[in-house]
Amino acid sequence: MKDKNFINSALKVIEIESKAVKSLSNQIQSDFDDLCIKILDTKGKLILMGIGKSGHIAQKISATLSSTGTSSFFIHPTEAAHGDLGMISKKDAILILSNSGETKEIIEILPALKRSTANIFTLTNNNQSTIAKAGKINLVINADEEACPLDLAPTSSTTIALVFGDALAIALLEARGFGKNDFAKSHPAGQLGKKLTTLVQDLAVMHEKAPAVDQATFLKDALMEVTEKKLGVTLVTHNKKITGIFTDGDLRRCLNNEVDLNKTPIKDVMTANFKSIKSNALAIDAADMMEKNKIFSLVVNSSTNKGDSIGLITMHQLLEAGII
Repeated sequence: MKDKNFINSALKVIEIESKAVKSLSNQIQSDFDDLCIKILDTKGKLILMGIGKSGHIAQKISATLSSTGTSSFFIHPTEAAHGDLGMISKKDAILILSNSGETKEIIEILPALKRSTANIFTLTNNNQSTIAKAGKINLVINADEEACPLDLAPTSSTTIALVFGDALAIALLEARGFGKNDFAKSHPAGQLGKKLTTLVQDLAVMHEKAPAVDQATFLKDALMEVTEKKLGVTLVTHNKKITGIFTDGDLRRCLNNEVDLNKTPIKDVMTANFKSIKSNALAIDAADMMEKNKIFSLVVNSSTNKGDSIGLITMHQLLEAGII
């Protein structure tokens, strides 16, 4: 086994499949536009169907479509022949994946599929195949060679089918104007869901719980508030309005400049030109703003009144919540 060069073998596969993906760009023609328009006009769901490796790819494409705004599900052709055809309505459309276009299990149920819906689309490598001819729209994509040296295991052909599916899903996403909020509705759980559903107000220290001192407060006393609230920052107020913030960065500058902590009011050394974000903004947007401005805290404004600042959110809170 020591004389085997596994890395060279792997690199050869990557090279072959990369070429196949690049060649796909030249195979996307006007019939792709036609397919997208038909899917957008479909009143029901888009059903994906395939056998073997094509079936696995079809399942992944269906899952991607469903999470990006195109309602979709997968039906196995064998199960369709044993009752699952009842899941298909005339409002639905079907996209069949078959590399050869001659998959026996699919051909056997074509008459039944046509009775279920007139909207049958196909993805094959042969527009003269039985399955291709059954489609209202047939798209043809070809890989010049499989990465399998035996030319038996579907490799390059399944890769380009997967890429085609991603291209289709994203084209439809953009056409629908599908955005972050739409995405969040179908991804409420896990890390992704947390990033897309957690609001600033869910994490921020708000109202009286937020560290705050009057702008006339001497630095020594202001530092007590910073220490007690344990956020490394305090809001600075005047007549119940926030006029600035004082951060650990401001403190370092004070120490470097030998500022008298006992006699200096905080208004003289605070950051008056602070960054803020609305309480109903996504927490991930707060993280992006902090990263862009190279800061570690933001003042939180009321979602209903632009001038009403009501709290603080820090990078530490975002880290603890798993937003970043």
